[in-house]
Amino acid sequence: MSGGGPGADGGARLRAYPALPVWVVEDHQDVLPFIYRAIGSKHLPASNISFVHLDSHPDLLIPVNMPADTVFDKEALFSELSIENWIMPAVYAGHISQVVWLHPPWAQQISEGKHNFLIGKDISTTTMRVTGTDHYFLSDGLYVPADQLENQKPLNLHVILINPTEASNSREENGEVASAKRLKLNTDDTASTTSASSSVAPGDLDHSTPSVKKKEVQNTSALNRAETLSECSASSSLGNSECPIREVVKDVCQALQKGDAYVLDIDLDFFSVKNPFKEMYTQTEYELLQELYNFKKPQRNATEEGLLDCVENRVHQLEDLEAAFADLCDNDDEETLQKWASCPGMKPLVQLVHSLKTRMESPDYEMVHQAGLTCDYMELPHHVSTEEEIEGLIQSIKVLLKDMPKPTLVTVARSSLDDYCPSEQVDIIQEKVLNLLVEYIP
Repeated sequence: MSGGGPGADGGARLRAYPALPVWVVEDHQDVLPFIYRAIGSKHLPASNISFVHLDSHPDLLIPVNMPADTVFDKEALFSELSIENWIMPAVYAGHISQVVWLHPPWAQQISEGKHNFLIGKDISTTTMRVTGTDHYFLSDGLYVPADQLENQKPLNLHVILINPTEASNSREENGEVASAKRLKLNTDDTASTTSASSSVAPGDLDHSTPSVKKKEVQNTSALNRAETLSECSASSSLGNSECPIREVVKDVCQALQKGDAYVLDIDLDFFSVKNPFKEMYTQTEYELLQELYNFKKPQRNATEEGLLDCVENRVHQLEDLEAAFADLCDNDDEETLQKWASCPGMKPLVQLVHSLKTRMESPDYEMVHQAGLTCDYMELPHHVSTEEEIEGLIQSIKVLLKDMPKPTLVTVARSSLDDYCPSEQVDIIQEKVLNLLVEYIP
């Protein structure tokens, strides 16, 4: 599974990189071309890849209106992707079979544990859809029954909580790990451009040239529940010892056994994350968006019919909201506003638009709609971490890396120019992460 063993491509041996490649990008979807390049060069198999994803956001949505067959034209595919929807097309294309989402305590978008479902082409729309019934998928209108999907691909999704570990509890302080060469990062190179990426091998740093984060979510009650989730063997409180992380390692390694190779993917907002819309809109405006875009959840243990009704209602709701804000882009006079506000569920639109127009000459209604799409059943996660919390998560990842098998390659997303990873913290987090990779992955 380390990249040199037998793959799924007719038993052919995969090529091995002389040194572990680490690709650093700004926008997260830009890591996918590097993964595809590794498939093309036979360093990764064409199928049954496992994907270990450390992030404050699942990134497991689907380009809603993109024809499913677009995934088989990679250049067309890359041009369609955004930060929230770049993983699932690679699942539908048959490359990725296992996703392990390792999330910090403040990110609770998908319930803990194992989720097994199908992705395929919806026979009625020719778009990609899933059989997954988590609110994450339902609230975006992505669910359909299996008999409505063709070219089905199974996905094994493992959702596992990672808590910070106290530095004093780590084995390094007991002298078990020798000091390794430290990587000095020239942060100016990556911070200056969204198109630059870096390939990092142990001991050197080479440079090469090669949105809206939907569903992605702080929920105070969910956060409070995180320590008692029976499904999650990693549950622990801030500052706990390594023991829970050892359990996570066990769970991750079990999941990786199903694949022929794996990619380690790290978004720096795993360590500290902002909801950029919180700073764009007032508290009142944000609450009005939540009211407008509220997702009416299905009943617990809903039947297939109940799930389909839920999705149909949600799709109509989102279509109406999109049409309303598109109309307002053309003309936001009172007549247009009142016309839309008279529709069911649209009353908060009047107060929202009036508030926006008092603060700005020409509101960006398309951006307002994009912000609303993140206000359905949860908010985007927002947790600017302290230095202690960042270091605690670094310690937890150290334990993981020590005991996990070596990945074929590592991808890293900064996510700072769109303000998900705080700009004042991203460079120091990146340096800590790259140092960690150099020290703990042989």
